[in-house]
Amino acid sequence: MINDNTKDNHSLGNVHGSVNPENLTGWRKIMAFLGPAYLVSVGYMDPGNWATDIAGGSAFGYKLIWILFASNLIALLLQSLAARLGIVRGLDLAQASKNAYPRFVNFWLYILAQVAIVACDLAEIIGMAIGLKLLFHLPLIWGVSLTITDTVLMLYLMNKGMRKLEGFIISMIFIIGVSFLVEMFIVEPNFVDVAKGFIPGNLSGEGLYIAIGIIGATVMPHNLYLHSSLVQTRKITRTEQGLKSAIKFNLFDTVIALNLAFFVNAAILILAAAAFFNNGYFKVAEIQDAYKLLEHIFGRTAPVLFAIALIASGQSSTITGTLAGQIIMEGHINLRIEPWLRRLLTRVLAITPAVFTILYYGEDALGSLIILSQVVLSLQLGFAVIPLIHFTSDKKRMGNFAISLKVKILAWASAALIVALNGKLVYEQIGDWLKGNPSADIWIYTIVVPIVIAIVLLLIYVFLRPMLYKHADHPAYIPHGIANAITELDAVTYKHLAITIDFSKNDNDCLRHAIMQGGKQATYTLIHVVETAGARYYGGQVMDNETQSDADNLDKYVQAMQKLGYNASAEIGYGSPAGAIAEIVNKTGIDFIVMGSHGHKALKDLIFGTTVNSVRHMVNVPVLIVKPQRG
Repeated sequence: MINDNTKDNHSLGNVHGSVNPENLTGWRKIMAFLGPAYLVSVGYMDPGNWATDIAGGSAFGYKLIWILFASNLIALLLQSLAARLGIVRGLDLAQASKNAYPRFVNFWLYILAQVAIVACDLAEIIGMAIGLKLLFHLPLIWGVSLTITDTVLMLYLMNKGMRKLEGFIISMIFIIGVSFLVEMFIVEPNFVDVAKGFIPGNLSGEGLYIAIGIIGATVMPHNLYLHSSLVQTRKITRTEQGLKSAIKFNLFDTVIALNLAFFVNAAILILAAAAFFNNGYFKVAEIQDAYKLLEHIFGRTAPVLFAIALIASGQSSTITGTLAGQIIMEGHINLRIEPWLRRLLTRVLAITPAVFTILYYGEDALGSLIILSQVVLSLQLGFAVIPLIHFTSDKKRMGNFAISLKVKILAWASAALIVALNGKLVYEQIGDWLKGNPSADIWIYTIVVPIVIAIVLLLIYVFLRPMLYKHADHPAYIPHGIANAITELDAVTYKHLAITIDFSKNDNDCLRHAIMQGGKQATYTLIHVVETAGARYYGGQVMDNETQSDADNLDKYVQAMQKLGYNASAEIGYGSPAGAIAEIVNKTGIDFIVMGSHGHKALKDLIFGTTVNSVRHMVNVPVLIVKPQRG
């Protein structure tokens, strides 16, 4: 049995092991495993890929289809390795990197991965905004701003479970596939020439540059993090046979999903070749230009389908990108924050440069911004691929599931090709910047070049360390520590208890639970917080009508308890409930708190705040939360 993980350190813990295929057989079992690779595949057909596919098809016809096919084979190999890592070791790629590299290196690996996700999200935002403009004539600045609503959609789908999320993504892929299938009938490509495009040919000049762009845009680094985590949403039997079965079914999933992604990318390139190259339009690199030319050549139907597919592509890719952001944050630096906040942060970081570009450089500059995002992605790719190959080659950690020598040679050859081609892309891009902006030379040499050199040195370290310090992994991080041995459990007596009062039906239940803890020997302090505007600004100096009324009501509670023989007193707090309660508790030496839960959910918590949760983090005494009784 092989397991590097612990119960408390699961990747995407809220959906880990949520799909159970163990009691199924035949096709039903295969269908239960299908899903993770479909979420991954949308990264291979996002708007960032569209620009390179359109440019390649319009400039060279069908001649670059073999580049797409080769890119798909490389992606298939690397994604299968990512799935193997997640299944066998129970770790995603970021968690495995956390164990293998020092903290300082992991911090920079996280920064680079986060920048790559923001860059990918940027291309998706622009793609969706362009799609909305083409379909509804919505200004790009409005379309970019509207994409922030994806955060709400993402949170909703995650709360509905992994199967619902996968269902949504697959429906988006279906829309993209059907749109391009119909477009194939409209443009009527020459399928003999399409078949010839699968024959490799020599590349030079602009053809080589576009080919590099296609490969760089096809193999996305965040997909490797994502896939290694998503395979863990299936409940896997941790035996040799169970792991073999999971690897086999996930390979089916990967082959089907990535071949579907290849079909979409090939369809975009074929569409560009048939519609533009064959009609003499050889320099179509902008998505907007492709839309206009489709309308000019084929009428209204083809461009409408094109825009619908673009929106579906951007929407689905955005969701998987934010999932990858959660994985790298938790894996590399052990930071867990609320899902809505994490997704909102990623989206805001991506929207900001898009809005800035539109406002200061105009809508026409967005095409250049997409190209820049692909260059940023190129810089990150080696930092995901190289550790992945190291981890899946490690016989000590992977056991019988370590990859074979043949697979290892193919994987390292793919990594070398990707790093070399992406390095060339970055080198040429810097050269273009120097030629196109002579006045910016000083900034490029003092900022861009040193950053690129530092990234290259870090990449060399990431490559060498696992070989120089073989099997020197740190123990797997356990967020909550190791459980202590339990010997004796003595009863605890509380001497001074606090009860928070809000003059609701819940007050009686809170008082009863407090008395059960302390009895008549304890001292009880009843706390109520006045939250009026005056109380927030003037504190104890305020004496408005609400404050006087609350003080009188609190005294009635105290008197009632005293008549029953309990030692009770009252304390009034002012302003923020959590801060006021914590201040009273810490000042008066209270050793136990009983609080009523307000029963808010989701949106109300966001609007009104979560007092109970805040108090728990501001005091060092036990807190008993009493839920309101449903009548």
